[in-house]
Amino acid sequence: MTEDIGLFEAIFSQRAIRKLKPDPVSDEFVHKLIEAATKAPSGGNREPWAFVVVRDEAAKQKIGAWYLQAWNAIYGQIDPDDGPLPASLGRVYGAAKHLAHHLSEVPVMIIVCLRGAPPAGSSHAAGAYGSIYPAVQNLLLAARGLGLGASLTTLHKMHEQDVKALLGIPESVETIALVPVGHPIGRYGPTTRRPVEEVTHFERWDDTKT
Repeated sequence: MTEDIGLFEAIFSQRAIRKLKPDPVSDEFVHKLIEAATKAPSGGNREPWAFVVVRDEAAKQKIGAWYLQAWNAIYGQIDPDDGPLPASLGRVYGAAKHLAHHLSEVPVMIIVCLRGAPPAGSSHAAGAYGSIYPAVQNLLLAARGLGLGASLTTLHKMHEQDVKALLGIPESVETIALVPVGHPIGRYGPTTRRPVEEVTHFERWDDTKT
């Protein structure tokens, strides 16, 4: 059953939900998520996106293992008992650690891909990636509207060639994000963000704002 919520309620309450139930997510819901993603704008209306839906248990186990290796390489040495974590990390560390250890258990992974990815350092990179992330945000908002939990993750990219080989993704295609989707454990927002007044500059940059 979908939730009857408005656009701004979805925007103001959508947040990364990293603790997900193993309960199945229907084909209808997955179709709706991807359909919403394809309604995003893209440079030149080229629609450079593609989506790989992964439900196969063996594939999820392999991707989950690679993801955990990446987590351990970057964050595995952090021990919260050693002292307070930086604020930007402390707020999400527990949930992110849970996802790293349980990614293979989520019912659906959606790999968001960029067709015709530009070479590293290309002047076209900004336009190419800028044509993908609006689709990811649409997908995340659609998940909120359907009462699903989802989050934008990229740690799989430390094993991108492994993931591409496993899923048969061509070399000319770059995986941009891995979005785990499932029924949420826990609540949605509201989210806490810096006030508009602190991040808005009128006419010229204001050096008094950080």
